[in-house]
Amino acid sequence: MEFLSFMLFCLGFAWICSRALLSLARKSKAIPRRLLPPGPKPFPLIGNLLELEDKPHHSLTKLSKRYGPIISLQLGQVTTVVVSSPTLAKDILQTHDQILCNRNLPDGVHACNHSEYSLPWLPVSPKWRNLRRICNSYLFATKVLDANKDSRRVKVQQLIEDVDESMRAGNAVDIGRAAFATTLNLLSRTIFSVDLADPSSETARKFKDNIRGMMEDAGKPNLVDFFPLLRKIDPQGIRRRLTKYILQTVVYFKGMIDQRLESRKGKQYVTSNDMLDILINISEEGNEDMDDTQIEHFILDLFIVGTDTTSATMEWAMAELLRNPEAMSKAQAELEEVIGKGKQVEESDIAQLPYLQAVIKETVRLHPVAPLLLPRKAESDVEIGGYIIPKGAQVLVNVWAIGRDPDTWDNPDCFTPERFLGLENEIDVMGRNFELIPFGGGRRICPGLPLAMRMLQLMLGSLINCFDWKLKDGVVPETMNMEEKFGITLQMAQPLRAVPNKL
Repeated sequence: MEFLSFMLFCLGFAWICSRALLSLARKSKAIPRRLLPPGPKPFPLIGNLLELEDKPHHSLTKLSKRYGPIISLQLGQVTTVVVSSPTLAKDILQTHDQILCNRNLPDGVHACNHSEYSLPWLPVSPKWRNLRRICNSYLFATKVLDANKDSRRVKVQQLIEDVDESMRAGNAVDIGRAAFATTLNLLSRTIFSVDLADPSSETARKFKDNIRGMMEDAGKPNLVDFFPLLRKIDPQGIRRRLTKYILQTVVYFKGMIDQRLESRKGKQYVTSNDMLDILINISEEGNEDMDDTQIEHFILDLFIVGTDTTSATMEWAMAELLRNPEAMSKAQAELEEVIGKGKQVEESDIAQLPYLQAVIKETVRLHPVAPLLLPRKAESDVEIGGYIIPKGAQVLVNVWAIGRDPDTWDNPDCFTPERFLGLENEIDVMGRNFELIPFGGGRRICPGLPLAMRMLQLMLGSLINCFDWKLKDGVVPETMNMEEKFGITLQMAQPLRAVPNKL
């Protein structure tokens, strides 16, 4: 219904753009259509918007089966090229990365000038390289993550205790909600050394609501992204609401930063070695790209990217294991053999748990949280797959289609973790194997990937090793609802509720 409402809204506003579109068409030196990738013929004004439906990654996959692994569409005023094969993904993310590394910016990221500070959206530049270096060297380096592992252990232990309490009360657990709260606390412990998902705290509740609100609004189709002439009007109010959410969240971060700066002046202060201390140290060393405003927006990115993506993947992984009892049994048997039944998974155990790692790889193959990755923009005309991607075009990589490509994967729609076992199947998610790139690839691969993988393995492994899980209300694996809800992250349309029991 939301998509239909959006399209009616789109049609209602299309006439506003007609004169400008005609003027642009007369002035532009367009690439001849025969040189563009193939695709469906666009309608006047709205182009191919009606082709997308409410699950664009599905619609684009169907179009790629009809027109080939590289297609072009006209989405309102925006020329868009979509690739759906590992080879072409490598061309986009690696071979021609110099031309295609920058972003096509959605209107929402301009709220509070966030696009000027946000690492995912900044153009590749000295500032971007400096922020990326800070991530790789100071925040997500192995030695830094190892130093903070006790905080993650405490939060996973708390998750186990919360689930145990639900088990004793005979209540089902909302897996996504529990994973979101745990991930939020894992991040807040890593960044601030405090918990931000405490249900008894009004401040924590407001913070959580703001993060959810940002994710929901950022994931909605926005008319302005297809008809930039409407930017000043902001007809759906998305940028206005995002501005409110960001301002409220950044004010909270500013308070945390000011409090830490004041504490650091005291002679008795003992450094916490959390991310905030690291960022303040970098700022005080005279790093011109890391002032208080940059720290606030940097932390905002960590929470936006880290919470929904990790909790959504966790929910999909549990859903697939419950739908595939044999895979669940194999994962539990491995855990029992390596660490013992009923014990919490430690980070030092993960290297000895290849099947658990395979479960997560198979989950992100089938359910990548960002099914189209973040949009890229062609800085000049570039030839890909024998076709021309014109300067200024938006470029999307359909990793959902790549993960289900029958030319790459046997039985691509089946959940089969075994495909990742064995020396001949050493495929990882680190951006080196373009048939599995749920976190992107090339220089713009998600920098928080090492932390996200640790969190997923700890949470999933601990939950299935400490409890036996059953579906709620007589649901059986064959009748599970595995429908998707498209947004900034790919969520389950119906939240997964499962009942924990003693092993």
